[in-house]
Amino acid sequence: MTKQDLILLALNPSPILDLMERALYAAGFGVAIAHDRLGLDKSAQESIPALLIIGEKFADQDGFAISLEVLERFPTLPIILYADKDTTGLSKSVIKTGLSGYLYPPLTINDIVDEVQRSLARARKLGDWLRREVKRTTSSLAEKAEFSESERHKLEAVIANIQDGVIVMDKNKNIMLVNRAVRDIFNLDGKAFVGRPLDDVIANADLQALLFRANEGPLKYHEINFDDGRVFNAQYTPIPQIGAAITMQDISYLKELDRLKSDFIHTVSHDLRSPLTSIMGYTELVERTGPLNSNQQEFLRRLQGSIQHITTLINDLLDLGRLEAGFDTRREIVHLENVLKYSLDMFEGQLKKKNIKLAVDVAEDLKTLRANPIRIRQMMDNLIGNAIKYTQPEGMVRVNMSMMGNQIILKVEDTGPGIPPEEQGRIFEKFYRATNTIESVDGSGLGLAIVKSIVDSHQGRVWVESTVGKGSAFIVLLPAQDEPIK
Repeated sequence: MTKQDLILLALNPSPILDLMERALYAAGFGVAIAHDRLGLDKSAQESIPALLIIGEKFADQDGFAISLEVLERFPTLPIILYADKDTTGLSKSVIKTGLSGYLYPPLTINDIVDEVQRSLARARKLGDWLRREVKRTTSSLAEKAEFSESERHKLEAVIANIQDGVIVMDKNKNIMLVNRAVRDIFNLDGKAFVGRPLDDVIANADLQALLFRANEGPLKYHEINFDDGRVFNAQYTPIPQIGAAITMQDISYLKELDRLKSDFIHTVSHDLRSPLTSIMGYTELVERTGPLNSNQQEFLRRLQGSIQHITTLINDLLDLGRLEAGFDTRREIVHLENVLKYSLDMFEGQLKKKNIKLAVDVAEDLKTLRANPIRIRQMMDNLIGNAIKYTQPEGMVRVNMSMMGNQIILKVEDTGPGIPPEEQGRIFEKFYRATNTIESVDGSGLGLAIVKSIVDSHQGRVWVESTVGKGSAFIVLLPAQDEPIK
């Protein structure tokens, strides 16, 4: 005997409820009646109806809202809404809610049975489609499982022969796979490491720091240094549903080239400083030797301006060389709010000339900093000077200093042209200037490189947040002084 389809009726007591019950019984359906919300939930859970007919108003509740909740629990259950009358938005609401259909007076037995059979037929077609998709997907997974083992061996062979170091970890940072390059880099031959935590197998401080930084997200650049002078650039990339991968490239030769370049620039800059000082001195003496006409005076001013620009560039290069060489060892207690005051006083004229609004916010609980006051002033001058330089007249510059834990946060914001996203990672490189830099704004491309070197020498961090057309914000984090030095 074929099992009857059960139709659950969630309707308030009325003649229409009696009509539907008689019509469905006559058509060979089983019928269950829910008298309240609790009965509806219980019947839907225990009786497993083939279809639900619910009133637009049921037990003093909204039928649409109840239907949405039922579909959350039973997404394949067809639901027909009964309304006391047809309205303009009824069909739209039914479709939007995801119901199978709707009924409204006047009704005949055939109307009721036809709508129920139509909704059941549609639900069966949907069920057949779902079963076919599950079968197809299961079959596909089975096929993949057959060759997954061979594919894994191919993948291991490819990774093993990559010249860069590759480490694959699971979600708990346990080693799943390392290639030959990593074995050579960390001298892992003869050691059992698969399944063990990475930080237990490889005791390298820079690698531990990478794992710590990786908690914040993917990393594109992280240096791993070795005592023998080797330097590797490492990237950390999360792999969904697997864990993560670390790749390493040997950049020792690039570091050596950078060192040679820096030594060359430092030597040339030092040798140019003396003759430039002499040239500047002679240009100042020219005016004392006799009267000059207006053209000669203008040429002399331009010459002095050019010499001053070259001198500033050379001084910046020499400063950068000293910072990178680690000669910046002077440390004393520094009150950043005092340094900021002196720096802002120096830029007061430029702010007035461009009519730039300045907003300064310094936290009252700001701690002191153990630092080189001259370098900190230089860092602040560069950041604030850049903000003013790139902000158009009538613009805005904000300077904020606050505490976060035991770190001092300095934030300098402007309303300048902003920096393209693809260039923000290079903005702290020597001589690099953004492609959308205003042509009329002079600059050597060394200011931010000096800022980064100063921040690095004070064990801090600096980065930029920028939107093209809206401005930039440079943020500096510096470790605060815990206790005053006696």
